[in-house]
Amino acid sequence: MLEIYSAGGILMYPILLCSIAVVAISFERFWTLNPQKIAPRHQLGEVWNWLQKNQLDAEKLKQLRQSSKLGRILAAGLSNSRHGRDVMKDSIQEAANQVIHDMERYLGALGTIAAIAPLLGLLGTVIGMINVFTALNLEGTGNAGALAGGISEALITTAAGLCVAIPAMIAHRFFVRRVDTLVVTMEQEAVKLVDALHNDRRVDVKVA
Repeated sequence: MLEIYSAGGILMYPILLCSIAVVAISFERFWTLNPQKIAPRHQLGEVWNWLQKNQLDAEKLKQLRQSSKLGRILAAGLSNSRHGRDVMKDSIQEAANQVIHDMERYLGALGTIAAIAPLLGLLGTVIGMINVFTALNLEGTGNAGALAGGISEALITTAAGLCVAIPAMIAHRFFVRRVDTLVVTMEQEAVKLVDALHNDRRVDVKVA
């Protein structure tokens, strides 16, 4: 592996850095974007139970805000629930925007790596072919080692770039989809809370 890495030329270093970044970001996002940590299934039911028992106070709101991303959104809405439906929805939207921004952290970097890794491989291919034609110009076709080295460099960097880009693209699509799913779930829970508090329609809130 070390020989192959060395044969790839100088562009193998940024490709290697990209591969490390992909692995690190993927593990971090997989841990952070755990659905049970972001939007616990029965959190809305717990909040509704507090409301029915008149147990919702500043301490409960603080606990709710710190418990999860969904809790942060619900707490923002509850803090402004007495000011009317529209104000409550605006507060929820502002909190949701911040939460979504946090959930999308590093996904842009992952998408960028997926885009530039093949380009780095292509650049390595171009450099390798330049070396091939330079060797042909200086030494003719008699130096097979120089020709093989240039062609090897071209192929290795291309393969390495693709080996980084493909997992990066898969991870990026996976986490974008997970964020979208979580956003929809949190939106549904927030709408249930607004409707339940303002009695616009009957809402089924699962307590357990």
